[in-house]
Amino acid sequence: METRIILASHGKFASGILSSLKLLYGSTDSVTAMDCYIDPKYDLQKNVKKVIDENSNNRLLVITDIFGGSVNNEFLKYIKEPNFYLVSGLNLPFLLELMTQITGTSDLESLIKQVLDNSKKSIQFCNESIKKINKEEDF
Repeated sequence: METRIILASHGKFASGILSSLKLLYGSTDSVTAMDCYIDPKYDLQKNVKKVIDENSNNRLLVITDIFGGSVNNEFLKYIKEPNFYLVSGLNLPFLLELMTQITGTSDLESLIKQVLDNSKKSIQFCNESIKKINKEEDF
């Protein structure tokens, strides 16, 4: 069973982060960007249903930009589908680590949890981090 990854966002954030992923990681054939609401006639419900239907025979991991946002909420309607995984808080450190570990994994849920935990540590208030380092070096 193939694993497909959909990056879904308001505006062009998804395609932008996919561009960065390609630059840093390389080939990303299993990853697709879904830029929502870039056209006034954009039909979110129709496009999400299409993604779900097209991936009915795959493991599908959807990563959205904002928990509780309209994009995330539309995908949330499919949370009980088999082999469907939904993550919010799309960010590059999460994607990079996921891509380096996803090939050949049979336990996608555990991998997602591990990578989420690790990527949370990459969000730093650098001023505070530097203060801590400087204090430690003073001793």
